[in-house]
Amino acid sequence: MTYPIARRSLALLAGLALAPAALAASGRKPTGPAMPMPDFTIYHLEGRRSERIVWLMEELEMPYKLVFTRGDLGKSMAAIRALSPVVPMAPTVQYGDQILVESGAIIEMVLNRHAGGRLQPALASRDYPNHLMWMHYAEGSLAARLFSDYRAWLTAPPAARSPLVDSEAVVQFAEDFLGAHPWFGGAEFSGADIMMMFPLNVATSLNIVDVAQFPKVAAWKTKIEARPAYKRMLAKARPDGMIGNLRVLPKHAPAGPRTPPPAAKP
Repeated sequence: MTYPIARRSLALLAGLALAPAALAASGRKPTGPAMPMPDFTIYHLEGRRSERIVWLMEELEMPYKLVFTRGDLGKSMAAIRALSPVVPMAPTVQYGDQILVESGAIIEMVLNRHAGGRLQPALASRDYPNHLMWMHYAEGSLAARLFSDYRAWLTAPPAARSPLVDSEAVVQFAEDFLGAHPWFGGAEFSGADIMMMFPLNVATSLNIVDVAQFPKVAAWKTKIEARPAYKRMLAKARPDGMIGNLRVLPKHAPAGPRTPPPAAKP
C-alpha cells in the first residue's frame, strides 16, 4: 500500500532536483520567490562607490536605510569607521547581522538572493558572460587603470600614450562593446551598468580621457541619467552634487595609437 506513494515521492524529489538544471538550459530566468531581504543599511560617502548600492536598491524598489552626514565626508567616514574599523570603506553595508564591503560583491549577492531574476541575464543566455565580465571589469581593469594613470599624471603630465594598456584603451574597450550592444548587460539594463557608471564618470569628469572620443559611452550615460531610479538615487545619495571632488587633470595622454613596446632582446 505504501509503495506507490513512495514511488510518487521519489519522482517528485527527482523532478525538484533536476529543475534548476532544466531552467538554466532553457535560458529562462527564475520565477520562484526570492529570499526575504534582512534589514539592509548602507553606510555612504557622497559621490563615491556606495552610490551603486543605493541605485541598486532603488532599481529593485527594495527597502533600505541610508546612513551619511550630508555635506560632511569626514563625519560620514567616522560612522563607517565605527562600524568597520579595520577596512573603513564606502560602501559598507550592514546586512542583517553581517558587515559587507565591495560594491560588486554586494550587488551580485543581492541579485542572486533577492532580485528574483531581475537586473541580470539568465544564466544560460548569451548575454550572461558579458554581464559578468563587465561586473568585474568595472573595478578590476577599468577603475584600477584609470586611478593609476590619474595619480601618475597629476605629477607628471603624459607626453605620449603608454605602450601598455592605458586609460584610453580600457575606455575604448567599453566604447566598442556599446557600439554593438545597448547595455553592458547585453539586451537589457543590468547590474553591470550600475557597476560601470562610476568609473566611466571618473574617466571623463577628471579629464583622464577625452570625452569627445567616446560618443557611445556618452549616449549610454544619457540613457542612464534618464532612469527614474538613477534620479531617485541622486536625490537621496548626492543631494548637493559632488562633495570633495578630486582635481581635474590639466592634461591627459594624446589620442592615437600606442607606441609599441621595445622588442625583447634575444
